[in-house]
Amino acid sequence: MKYKRILLKISGESLAGPQNHGIHPGQLRYYAEEIRKVRDLGVQIGVVIGGGNIFRGLQGADKGFDRIQGDYMGMLATVINSMALQGELESMGIQATVLSGLAIDPVCERMSSRRAIQYLEQGHVVIMGAGTGNPFFTTDSCGALRAVEIKADLLLKGTRVDGVYDSDPEKNPDAQKFDELTFGEAYERGLHIMDLTAFTLCRENNMPVVVFDINQKDNLLHLMQGERTGTLIHN
Repeated sequence: MKYKRILLKISGESLAGPQNHGIHPGQLRYYAEEIRKVRDLGVQIGVVIGGGNIFRGLQGADKGFDRIQGDYMGMLATVINSMALQGELESMGIQATVLSGLAIDPVCERMSSRRAIQYLEQGHVVIMGAGTGNPFFTTDSCGALRAVEIKADLLLKGTRVDGVYDSDPEKNPDAQKFDELTFGEAYERGLHIMDLTAFTLCRENNMPVVVFDINQKDNLLHLMQGERTGTLIHN
């Protein structure tokens, strides 16, 4: 097996499915199944989910919410999504634990790298909610931070497109896909793979990133089996 431990980052919007808000049961089941297949290979899996299907801090700021208050509301939205995924995995007989960047007793334990690694080594899927626990940081930044904290071999960013392109492939049919990039090349080209904080965290800590289409069935499994899909970004 090429990878022993991974961090999977999923957007909150991806859980909404066709209804574009909330949590779609079929979509939730799909992600849980994709995770189960990889766990069955023996890969240790950490997961970070966004909260955009419920509430986004920046969106709230646009509507008059205080930015800090809005960000905390967004963090709580990620905990709701994390608990939903935990419940779905447990219904499949998979041990899953939610760790939170905020103290939320008795819902979940507080995140610490040592605790997360202990659960991973015990075979749990560890879902890390509430972002970094601080306002002004995106869930991309949280995904990068948690990947470094749990000493993951790879950060996987699941998206709606099958990798990184030189322009938006949903708007430009002639957009060119990259199979592989260095962090330096991505930065020089101004490619918006993740926010700059997340990007810098990965670059400075030598954390390779794969951007891939998570909505293509078995893509995650194929990646773990060593197949090339999506775009690899590395030092």
